[in-house]
Amino acid sequence: MLILTINPGSTSTKLGIFNGDRDGLKELHTETIRHEAGELAAFPTLISQLGFRKELIIRAVKNAGLEMGDIGGFIGRGGLIRSIESGCYKVNEAMLADAGSGLQGVHASNLGSLLAHAVAQTQGKDAYIADPVVVDELMPEARISGHPLMERVSIFHALNHKAIAKKHCKDHGLDYAEANLIVAHMGGGVSVGAHRKGRVVDVNNALYGEGPFSPERCGTLPARQLIDICFSGKYTKEEICAMVQPKGGLVAYFGINDFKKAVEMAGTDEKARVVLDAMLYNIAKAVCACAAALCGRADAVLLTGGMAYSAYLVEYITRRVEFIAPVYAYPGEDELWALASAVFRVLTGEEEAKVY
Repeated sequence: MLILTINPGSTSTKLGIFNGDRDGLKELHTETIRHEAGELAAFPTLISQLGFRKELIIRAVKNAGLEMGDIGGFIGRGGLIRSIESGCYKVNEAMLADAGSGLQGVHASNLGSLLAHAVAQTQGKDAYIADPVVVDELMPEARISGHPLMERVSIFHALNHKAIAKKHCKDHGLDYAEANLIVAHMGGGVSVGAHRKGRVVDVNNALYGEGPFSPERCGTLPARQLIDICFSGKYTKEEICAMVQPKGGLVAYFGINDFKKAVEMAGTDEKARVVLDAMLYNIAKAVCACAAALCGRADAVLLTGGMAYSAYLVEYITRRVEFIAPVYAYPGEDELWALASAVFRVLTGEEEAKVY
């Protein structure tokens, strides 16, 4: 069974082709199609890029020596659609409408369901998405912010969270539906979630300024100081939003969002070391906060995302949180593999596709 996975970014479209059989999934081909700024400038909106990207995907599959008719499963990365529970969903008209309208915001991942559907339709087949960033399984207490005009919203790296949690459970003989895990995804943004018996019952909104700061996001800020900045008259609303993301965190302090370079700077610059350690300290605090959501009964703490390749990071956070549970590092964020795994479980009958 051949599976095509599609992960659109702001200036690229990543695709993967996997072969699934009784022995599991095998990667046949992955590719990142780069889009030059001049090419994208011809399209007034993100959604208007749909046809352009669709044709590039079809061409890439052909150039890989495969025919579209050979593909049995099509899946795209889900975007900022209506908040839903975790799972693999068949793309339908309601989903396409919500993704196209930017229901919860405009993001390149909104093209995921649209592209998967458009490509699958050329073969008369269904398309799917799995675990979009708007997965919402928060327990009631986690929704309350402290003011009724502002409810906490679940937006996080759900695809990688769920994939790594399930992989850990499979590797360690655990049932994800019965396990208690704390997962910290650390990339351009950081999300730390409490997984209780298969549901992420608490997690920070990693997109819109909540939780630990990261290479390019500010995280939670002192509220009164933020209010003063907003009414200072020095900045526009757009400039302040940019301070939150993508010009917060390490970008705000050092002008870079490259974590590896930040670690190198910390080796020779004391100020850089303090800021770097502060970021890791805040991640560790978020992990410890998630322990409260699990009443202290966690089976493991899982560190994942691109920053988890850093031995310095893993050692620092482990030293501060290992009293909670054993710590395991799963570096990277193989979203194409995660998407393929999700639709493979549906197509083989291991799981049932959910209805949006």
